[in-house]
Amino acid sequence: MFARLSSLFKRHSSPSRLKIDQSFLVTVVIIILFGLVMLSSASSIVAYNTYGDTYYFLKHQLQSVIIGGLGFWFLSKFNYIHLRKLALALLLVSLGLLILVFIPGLGRKVNNSQSWITIFGSSFQPAELVKLTFMIYLAALFEKHTETPKRFLSFLIIFGVLAILMLMQPDPGTLIILGIASFTVYYLAGGDRKHILTLLAIGIAGLGLILMLPGGKYRVDRFRCFFDNNYSPQQHCYQLNQSLIAVGSGGIFGRGLGESRQKFLYLPEVQNDFIFAVIAEETGLVFGIVLIGLFGFLFYRSITIAKGAPDGFSRNLTAGISIWLITQVIINIGGIIGFLPLTGVPLPLISYGGSAMIACLLGLGIIANISKQTRLQ
Repeated sequence: MFARLSSLFKRHSSPSRLKIDQSFLVTVVIIILFGLVMLSSASSIVAYNTYGDTYYFLKHQLQSVIIGGLGFWFLSKFNYIHLRKLALALLLVSLGLLILVFIPGLGRKVNNSQSWITIFGSSFQPAELVKLTFMIYLAALFEKHTETPKRFLSFLIIFGVLAILMLMQPDPGTLIILGIASFTVYYLAGGDRKHILTLLAIGIAGLGLILMLPGGKYRVDRFRCFFDNNYSPQQHCYQLNQSLIAVGSGGIFGRGLGESRQKFLYLPEVQNDFIFAVIAEETGLVFGIVLIGLFGFLFYRSITIAKGAPDGFSRNLTAGISIWLITQVIINIGGIIGFLPLTGVPLPLISYGGSAMIACLLGLGIIANISKQTRLQ
């Protein structure tokens, strides 16, 4: 039994440097530390006003970082090849958790979205875990660079089930991220062009369906605000306008750490979806660009690792996780600065949220593991 357990941690037998990509690791640490500092500042007012504790959100985020960090360490040591064998089982478990959000007594609604489950007093968002397990499943499904009708059908069925569950919550932001990441992995794995066009058509139709769902008028209003933020400045466009005020008032070098005015309950979800607005307000354009650059460099190193990965599974998995994270960064920051419609997704490694933080660190832990096997420096 112990021999089998130890085999799970044996390194993959391929040319490798047996050392985590240091620039990748350092970038992850810098982003997390910067995020903790900014979360402490951005969330202080709402934390005190809601819980009577200025550091409420910071304390809980530190717990999530520790748990996620342990997961990162474990998966950086775990033989990633075994994830291929567990791919379907992991996906089915996460799908089961996703279904639990609709069970009375377990599921919990937050911001009009039935996306959370509460177990033993702790809340968890299964959609964050699904992002990771779906990428693992797709990496295994598309391991061989050959297109077959069976493979394409399997992809459509699984993605269709996920899409239905996401739309039922509804959680269009997560669905968009999953769609972009999974379609990209399918393309990189040699997907048939006709099938890719079919997927694009399905994606466009899906966006239309999202707008037609119950509560769809709210999403239509979000799109209208994207094109004209004066459409409903005190109601539907309020979040965007307050975000733009924060970003604009930061100027080149910012008001200074802790000096944000918009965090004084003007900007909603300041500790979560809109934390980049406070970052821009307090640290200015310079540090905003630096943070975007750090995410860009993390993506660059991840793609470099994917290119040098020793097998199709690790290449697809690294690419899938990388696309998921950078897509989420673009959607979040793009919404904050008015470049994209607001969708309500957190900024990876920065926004408050245990489920998101842990899922991101688990995914990055897998990439760190694969970086030890890559043939590229």
